[in-house]
Amino acid sequence: MTLHKDILETFENPSKNNDYLITMDIPEFTCLCPLTGQPDFAEFEINYVPDKKCVELKSLKLYMAAFRDIGAFHEDNTNQILNDLVNLIKPRYMSVIGYWKVRGGIITTITTKYNKKNWKDNNNILENK
Repeated sequence: MTLHKDILETFENPSKNNDYLITMDIPEFTCLCPLTGQPDFAEFEINYVPDKKCVELKSLKLYMAAFRDIGAFHEDNTNQILNDLVNLIKPRYMSVIGYWKVRGGIITTITTKYNKKNWKDNNNILENK
């Protein structure tokens, strides 16, 4: 899958010593079904506890829009987003949840997660996630 992960930009975490949760909701995501070429629609929720870097939002918007002409399964897209973001910012924790709209009478939700080795949620900021 050829994506534009080079679109993504970062900035330094302004509170490196604190664990805090960033939640980003992306209500309009489109891509193509790899079998039919028809559009698929989803909403994404990205949650992360930054370490040294944070994701710059405009670049994230452009990155997500780059999927519009890509043909891939829901599972591939959701995992690709997680992998690209984890490789970019190396967070303490990240989850990417794809809420895929009705296709053939079925709504699909795909949840992917990453935990940095030895990081523990001592402040329980992920308690409701």
